[in-house]
Amino acid sequence: MSWKTPAALALVAALLSAYPPPRLPACDPDNAGLTLPAGFCAVVAADQVGAPRHLAVAPNGDLFVALETRRGGPPGVLALRDTTGDGKADVVAHFGTAGGTGIALGKGVLYFATRSTVLRYAMRGGQLTPLGEPQVVARDLPSDGNHTAKSLALSPDGRTLFVNFGSASNSCQVADRMLESPGRDPCPELAYRSGIWRFDADKTNQTGAGGRYATGIRNAVGLAFAPDGQLWATQHGRDQLGQNWPKLFTLEQSAERPSEELLRVNEGDDFGWPYCYHDGALGHLVLAPEYGGDGKQAGVCARKEEPAVAFPAHWAPDGLAFYAGTQFPARYAGGAFIAFHGSWNRAPLPQAGFRVVFVPFKDGAPAGGGAYETFADGFWHEDGAGPQHRPVGLAVGPDGSLYITDDAAGRIWRSNRARPSPSSARRAATRARSASCRGSIVSRRRPAASTSSSSSRRRSRTWSAGSARWRARWRRPACCGSLGPRKRPACRPISART
Repeated sequence: MSWKTPAALALVAALLSAYPPPRLPACDPDNAGLTLPAGFCAVVAADQVGAPRHLAVAPNGDLFVALETRRGGPPGVLALRDTTGDGKADVVAHFGTAGGTGIALGKGVLYFATRSTVLRYAMRGGQLTPLGEPQVVARDLPSDGNHTAKSLALSPDGRTLFVNFGSASNSCQVADRMLESPGRDPCPELAYRSGIWRFDADKTNQTGAGGRYATGIRNAVGLAFAPDGQLWATQHGRDQLGQNWPKLFTLEQSAERPSEELLRVNEGDDFGWPYCYHDGALGHLVLAPEYGGDGKQAGVCARKEEPAVAFPAHWAPDGLAFYAGTQFPARYAGGAFIAFHGSWNRAPLPQAGFRVVFVPFKDGAPAGGGAYETFADGFWHEDGAGPQHRPVGLAVGPDGSLYITDDAAGRIWRSNRARPSPSSARRAATRARSASCRGSIVSRRRPAASTSSSSSRRRSRTWSAGSARWRARWRRPACCGSLGPRKRPACRPISART
């Protein structure tokens, strides 16, 4: 068969798409502006692609990215493939006409969520575009008000789709975001939004009626399953405590309250919004001022679900991914990466967030009392110097690399373990060879002196210190030396060489 026939070319394309490149790519200079832990680096997988939000990675390493309608870029789904192994996408495809945030891959399907609709595309493995027009899984979802992004999480068995329905308001006031306006009680939003809804992943034309899974969540943009099958979400805390309630909070206190949250989500859970918010200084939920709270009392909030981890105020947690790969060190296994979009309302304090953090897990729960650490920084510059980036989506590739999207400048990074430099690789190989050789050397001593004249003559001939045999037995094996331009012999026991 000629390699130029259509069938042969199709076979080559299938083989190229079947597996991700086997080696980690070389990293960009200065990690393309990111600050990462020692031993990690980053490469720009794609740049200036519009407003990328969440993303999903196929088993062969292809990227499928949800694009929002903003910043002059195209909406829909962006598909990317790296065929050269340099970490940069060199094959690009696009489909869909509406913008959105949520995206999830199932067996032979791709789910994509606009602000009001969840779509399902039929996909064939190894292809970047769908087989036809999408089906509507869920329609007429609430799409007005403050929080319209629909993030998605597909259950591990692929049968249930979980969708975030963000709140329409800041704190369910009679007059939204207005000075001392009281809260509506009961809050009518809770009946049809401000929580997580679930849908049958195989059905079509479903609505949100009756599908509520958890409630009291202002906006869960980050939504993901842990390796053990537990659903987790991130919550955006409320705004404007100081601006709307100046008799209770200063602007500095408002900048530090309330916490952003990582939530362990089970069916029927109520996390308290709009009646409650989490105070990081107090370490628990407190009653909101719209419902009679004074910033200290818990009231009904004592009966609501507390967050598993609390983060600084207004950082805006937009992305969540659990690490199930093996490329990173063992301490990352099962832990959570969270992308913080960054604040807009921490004045008079500096704006903050704009980073990816890591929360270590142990036995299915956050370890170390909810401790977290910054994994990736350098996205945003308060002085405005250089490109400004805001991280949003996270996904782990089949080789264990971590992908990060940015909807401010349209960039997608791939972070992985740094490849050793040639010199460090040579040093490591030398140390390994030396250790191997030392283990193979058989300790030998010169024979003890003998009074027999015949044995003495035999020893003189065989073990003379100047003899070639003596030198061969005692000199340092060549393979234990430094790696030079000459090809060194392979290590083997001395007895085999002499």
